[in-house]
Amino acid sequence: MSIRRILIASLGNPGQYRDTFHSVGHMALKSLQRRIPAEQPSFASQRHGKKAALTSAGPKYTLLQSPMLMNVTGPWLARAYKEFLVDEGLSPAKVGLVLVHDDLEEELGAVKIRQWTRSHRGHNGVKSVLASLLPDAQSPPWECISVGIGRPAERDQSVVSEQDAETCERGD
Repeated sequence: MSIRRILIASLGNPGQYRDTFHSVGHMALKSLQRRIPAEQPSFASQRHGKKAALTSAGPKYTLLQSPMLMNVTGPWLARAYKEFLVDEGLSPAKVGLVLVHDDLEEELGAVKIRQWTRSHRGHNGVKSVLASLLPDAQSPPWECISVGIGRPAERDQSVVSEQDAETCERGD
């Protein structure tokens, strides 16, 4: 099997949460775009899955930042992926899909590559994507890349979100 295109999608949040650690998937994609050879264009707004999304579509890689709230990205990504296959005239076996997301369970900056079918480890965004794409994910070569953001000692969801925003504002 020969992969002809690679679609790399990142999870994150829009608006005021775009520059927080929970959007580290988007940050990683921006960094990747700058490191791919010169034929990879800058990000621009394009429509995918009936939504405007920041996209960098080069000859081999398409980088796609989810415009949705992270925890409900799955249905949008499934729609965008299917449109991508139709637009490119490719079968799922010819398109690699990589999902880049944050990981509270890993230390800040730790990067892990995980098989698509492994546990979502409680990540609601990954859970949403798996629920929407898993029936299609049995044969294509798909992977997840998680970027550690660390977890505060306090496990309460509001404390996690507040610390995340405060840390980003300080630039830690």
